[in-house]
Amino acid sequence: MSAEIIPIPRAALHEQAAHRLRQMLVENRIAPGAKLNERELSEVLQVSRTPLREAIKMLAAEGLVELLPNRGAIAVELTETDILNTFEVMSGLEAQSGALAAERITDAELAEIKAMHYEMLAAWTRRDLPAYYRLNAGIHRAINAAAKNPVLTATYNQVNARLQALRFRSNQDGEKWKAAVAEHEQMIDALTRRDAPAMQAVLRTHLNNKRDVVVEQLRAAAQARPPVKA
Repeated sequence: MSAEIIPIPRAALHEQAAHRLRQMLVENRIAPGAKLNERELSEVLQVSRTPLREAIKMLAAEGLVELLPNRGAIAVELTETDILNTFEVMSGLEAQSGALAAERITDAELAEIKAMHYEMLAAWTRRDLPAYYRLNAGIHRAINAAAKNPVLTATYNQVNARLQALRFRSNQDGEKWKAAVAEHEQMIDALTRRDAPAMQAVLRTHLNNKRDVVVEQLRAAAQARPPVKA
């Protein structure tokens, strides 16, 4: 008996392409400011131009890609002012998510977050940054979901999309990565105790520390660039 061929729906194709392209952007396999080459990406992602273009439009709506008239699409490159403004909003959203989650989280949700936390610690021990980041992001999303406020979640997702690549790269410094892990330990402790003020405080500190690392990296990269010739 021959196996039945099940075609992949068109929507699934562009969503799969968007997922993989998002990973490439977050993990800096496509550098900020780089042009998205449709021919090369079609080959890498093994999709035709049509679902690829739909995927690029999805990422443009998320703020990861910028569509330029007559120039195609480029990976978004945030200025220092953009970063400061976005982190200012994000730290407030994370803090509010944490406080509400501490009040509303169920035992099952807490168990799931703890399980991801232990997996994340294992990835940190292996120095597996992609796995660590995936689990880290999952924990933050789960905390936001535990707040049980759909308006907060929609806003959180929109703002967080702009910061994904920066949050990924902020863990490439060993000592700062270790400090971020310690802050996650504090989050688990505050959630377990259902301590809303503690959860709010640690998440605000966590985001502000991320901001400082990102700005430091941005300035270091700017200083390392060769001077522009007149």
